[in-house]
Amino acid sequence: QPQLEESGGGLVQPGGSLTLSCKVSGLDISARGMAWARSRPVIAREMLAGITSRGDLNYASPVQGRFTISRNLARSTIDLQMNDLKVEDTGVYYCGRTGGPSAERPLSWGRGTQVTVSS
Repeated sequence: QPQLEESGGGLVQPGGSLTLSCKVSGLDISARGMAWARSRPVIAREMLAGITSRGDLNYASPVQGRFTISRNLARSTIDLQMNDLKVEDTGVYYCGRTGGPSAERPLSWGRGTQVTVSS
């Protein structure tokens, strides 16, 4: 069973930056689509960014231009660089893996890491 473990969350001021990392084991991330999503109070989990097995990237509108997803095949990690953070970015961030090359409809998620944006 593949394991996904997120890290890098924390408290940051509005306008600040954070980089989240997802360590993946038991899975070849070059052969699977991977994604980041978040959940916020009273808001269901929302997809933020995805990377296909080919390395194609896609982003949700709220984070387009501010967040960057990337992968390191040697370390088997999926990173999410987050810039110009806003209070509404506060939430629990999850890394997910799909069952194929697409980054859509992840099959499983890690436990998440909390991001709090506050002054």
